[in-house]
Amino acid sequence: MGFWERVLNILTGGKGVADPMIYWVYVRCDKCGEPLKARVHLRNELSAEFGERREDTVYTTRKVLIGSGRCHAPVEVRLTFDWRRNPLRREISGGSFLTEQEYLAEVSHHQTTGEHT
Repeated sequence: MGFWERVLNILTGGKGVADPMIYWVYVRCDKCGEPLKARVHLRNELSAEFGERREDTVYTTRKVLIGSGRCHAPVEVRLTFDWRRNPLRREISGGSFLTEQEYLAEVSHHQTTGEHT
């Protein structure tokens, strides 16, 4: 952790500031129910598909998530963003999408019980 990150951590009570160039994906494995999350950096991890006009350009990425439990089944996520890097479409195979709140609740449940929901 760099100097300025430590200063920011101290000033914000350890919560940090949300980076607008980071998009979080929360999913649950269909096979074992393990909640998973992945970080997408909107400047570095997207592939551009250029349109005739700037507004027609879309960005795509693909993530394959594998849990830390016994299952190790892949959950594939495909995301499409508009030219301003706002989410347009999301597809998933091997899992289902969660909201951040659902993900946090499932992680908390798993940590207290040792089971997936």
